[in-house]
Amino acid sequence: MTIEINLLPWREELRARRSKRFYLALALVALLGLGGGYAMTWYYQQQHEAQLQRNAHVQAQSRELDEAIREISELEAIREEMLEQVQLFTELQLGRTQTVHVMSDLTTSLVEGVYYTQLNRQGDSLRLAGLAENNRQVSDQLRALAAAASFSEPVLSEVEAEGEAEGEPGRRFSLSMSQQLPGREQTSADQDELAGGGS
Repeated sequence: MTIEINLLPWREELRARRSKRFYLALALVALLGLGGGYAMTWYYQQQHEAQLQRNAHVQAQSRELDEAIREISELEAIREEMLEQVQLFTELQLGRTQTVHVMSDLTTSLVEGVYYTQLNRQGDSLRLAGLAENNRQVSDQLRALAAAASFSEPVLSEVEAEGEAEGEPGRRFSLSMSQQLPGREQTSADQDELAGGGS
């Protein structure tokens, strides 16, 4: 008697189990791939957002720095304007007494027989024109002006005969000199110290 064994159901079951494991493994790999892709996408998204935040922080700091630079420039301009105003006030303060000093020294240094006919002032430069009875009085007048504290050494630019005036010859002369008022050098030093202290 012959025994017949049918192997087809067993083979079918084995094939079904293998197919099931294959599809399960395939599904698992697909899930792992999707999960990895999602994780990588999330990671790069986080990196991108962090970079955007860093860029925004840098831009905010740059704007603050630009604002600080603009404020410093405005403060520098205000400082320069204040220094100019201080210089102007100082010159005005000196100018209040400058005319008094000049007129006082011109009056006290005037030699007998000499009188002025014209006085021109341009900045610190003075130009005088006058009349004297003789050349000696012109020389004495130059020495008197040189001895005055408010003036530099006068420079005689012209002397000419004026003609007969009541039987006596006269001399017309013109000279130039600079003002040297005390306190101007000290004021300039104070301004330099103020400018240096502000920087």
